Amino acid sequence: MKRLLSLVTFFIISSAISQNTDEAQLKSIYDTALTNGKGYDWLNHLSNQIGGRLSGSVQAQQAVDYTKSQLETLVGLDRVWLQPVMVPKWTRGLPEFAYFETEPGITTNVPICALGGSVSTPSIGIKTKVVEVKSLDDLAILGKQRLEGNIVFFNRPMDATEITTFTAYSGCVDQRYSGAAEAAKYGAVGVIVRSMNLRQDDFPHTGSMSYGDTPVKDRIPAAAISTNAADLLSISLSLNPDIKFYFKQNCQQYNDVQSYNVIGEIKGTTNPDEIIVVGGHLDSWDLGDGSHDDGVGCVQSMEVLRLLKETGYKPKRTLRVVLFMNEENGLRGGNKYAEVAKNKNEKHIFALESDAGGFSPRGFTFNCTDANFEKVQSWKSLFEPYLIHLFDRGFSGADIRPLNNDKMVLAGLRPDSQRYFDHHHAANDTFEHVNKRELQLGAATMASLVYLFDNYGIEEN
Repeated sequence: MKRLLSLVTFFIISSAISQNTDEAQLKSIYDTALTNGKGYDWLNHLSNQIGGRLSGSVQAQQAVDYTKSQLETLVGLDRVWLQPVMVPKWTRGLPEFAYFETEPGITTNVPICALGGSVSTPSIGIKTKVVEVKSLDDLAILGKQRLEGNIVFFNRPMDATEITTFTAYSGCVDQRYSGAAEAAKYGAVGVIVRSMNLRQDDFPHTGSMSYGDTPVKDRIPAAAISTNAADLLSISLSLNPDIKFYFKQNCQQYNDVQSYNVIGEIKGTTNPDEIIVVGGHLDSWDLGDGSHDDGVGCVQSMEVLRLLKETGYKPKRTLRVVLFMNEENGLRGGNKYAEVAKNKNEKHIFALESDAGGFSPRGFTFNCTDANFEKVQSWKSLFEPYLIHLFDRGFSGADIRPLNNDKMVLAGLRPDSQRYFDHHHAANDTFEHVNKRELQLGAATMASLVYLFDNYGIEEN
């Protein structure tokens, strides 16, 4: 009986010591991030000295060179390298132009931008009647008789009643991604899509689109229109269905070019064969400077390794920061990293991605087994002093998804998302809209979770 009591006492004391150690480590991480953070300065350079980093562009290569050089200056990293990956190269060309005509000579200019991957219009543009629809299903209902020779206007807004704005985004992004391919089947000559934005403004939001298996000769141009202009066009069509729409864009697709994932590593002290990845995507769209999407995620991920070294923590497992190339229009970087990891038979146990903006962190979503989710839930109290409360099952991140298997844990940082789609893929995704303190809180939150998974590992059964 005495021995049993002694064992119980030992475990209680050990648990208390462990809890106190974890609390102290997290406090050290947060204190360091908030008083001596580097991520905001890194983002300043990426955003204001380099700018938008579309895959295959000169700016994307400049971002590769810059982040590699910064990782090489960090004390304590054992290795920094570039992982080659072939990426698509698409250019926007001259600024797009559009208007709608209510009667001959009476026109209203509207802001548009080409969707990423779209073909150009003819050199003189396209001018014809426009037909408004709310969904891809509407195309079949209207048929060739209504759509052939016309421009299709997809005008399904994001659902404002969805508190989780990424759910609202998912609920209407199909019209942007597949709208042109589907409309072309009914003889449409162009597509205009309402921007994926909950706010009423004059910024058109670009984003990736796909033609599927549509032959090149049958592909039609596709552009986004701002939310204000979409509402104006819709109201005008309700008053005059014979309105004509004109738009001109000059985009072009080239052959693939070589780019790189940027990788930095700290070797583990006791389990170096077990790898933990933290990352974001280095590429962005070209309209703004890609601060929220995803410059923030990249610098936060770089900060994770710096913060852990700065606080004196020695990782048990190998920690890697991976800045993925080409998330926006191909996911080539994420797929290449997973391919190389598989070929090398590397053992990844945990991967964390930041690709939801630089606003105040709220928590994480996890893709993992029940046992690992229970482990995560046991750490919630450690994060409560920092107002981190969301620990839920769900999507982690596009770049780390190819790594997924039945054993490892995937996680995504979840900042407050209410303002994210105000800037997503638009010209106002710029540095001044990122708050330094919020960025550093996100970096500290990520570093804390990486510390816990490194210290305690995962449940493999």
